Amino acid sequence: MSLNNGQSLNVGGQDFTKNGGSSSRAPWEDARTVLRPSTPTRKPKSPKPENAITIAVSSRVLFNMEKEQQIYEQQGMEEYIKYQVEHETEPFSPGPAFSFVKALEAVNAKLRELYPESEELFDVVLMTNNHANVGLRLINTINHHREFQGHLGDMSFYLFSSAVLIFKDNLCQICEPGIAAAIMFTPEKMKEVSDTQLRVAFDGDAVLFSDESERICKAHGLDKFFEHEKAHENKPLDHGPLKGFLEVLGKLQKKFYGKGQRMDCPIRTYLVTARSAASSGTRALKTLRSWGLEIDEALFLAGAPKGPMLEKIRPHIFFDDQMFHVEGAAEMGTVACHVPYGIAQRVVKKGTKDKETPNASK
Repeated sequence: MSLNNGQSLNVGGQDFTKNGGSSSRAPWEDARTVLRPSTPTRKPKSPKPENAITIAVSSRVLFNMEKEQQIYEQQGMEEYIKYQVEHETEPFSPGPAFSFVKALEAVNAKLRELYPESEELFDVVLMTNNHANVGLRLINTINHHREFQGHLGDMSFYLFSSAVLIFKDNLCQICEPGIAAAIMFTPEKMKEVSDTQLRVAFDGDAVLFSDESERICKAHGLDKFFEHEKAHENKPLDHGPLKGFLEVLGKLQKKFYGKGQRMDCPIRTYLVTARSAASSGTRALKTLRSWGLEIDEALFLAGAPKGPMLEKIRPHIFFDDQMFHVEGAAEMGTVACHVPYGIAQRVVKKGTKDKETPNASK
């Protein structure tokens, strides 16, 4: 199995893809596009940025631009721009984040039905540092998918200042502290996912939670990890980088529950962790409860591979801090994102990372 180039998803951050060349300008000084929610009956009112739940997506995760990236890397900037201009009427095909964005729009549509005046909606921002000439092809692509699939909204130029989550193709420059970001990878063959229910799967340690327990496991082994978790099962773990995204999803879920739609909620969340339910799962669940958060399904795999379980769940997106699990998920057709946070990212020597094993406390 081979993964395509990592692509990242970012909430409230920047797109650092080198797809657009080596400009010294900051990414947000180039073209920015906003995919605003729309319905087939009438143009909806755009939410104010302070009320919206902003999800920033780089162009290379929303659309498949692998061929164009190869031209840039192998032939240079001029040939890249020339190719894009010559093919600007040909829309890009969907990328790994495309189904995720469709699911966000499906949630928006249902929220508008239940709360017509509410601006608490997902606002998807397309971010790119591409040359302006390439922007024309992106515009044509957005219009194409809006016309034939009916879910991409109006495009406008937008000065992006903050977001909840960012998906990108690389993290060569990390986002501001406090802004969640993840590198998205494209499976060779993506599994079909729901068009009507957004499904998001999270790893536990160093994703929803801090890497406190992971550090114990790395330093002292599994036995000490189990002892530590048992001794501290009533002490909540500190929050990790994706806690805020789960909070947002939970807040929206409660809006559906308030209308009697718990069983038909278009959002479903999963905890998929290599922790063992009997020995270390209690602390994870008690931590979520202490935060006032619910998770729809908690899956404790006791070190078993995550890929087969994710294949059954079919989430639109899965977050994990260890590439071992990201690769395993991608092998089974799941769009997986690497969260570059915690002890698992520590460089030990000559640019190599700690070995990642399926027995980690994650």
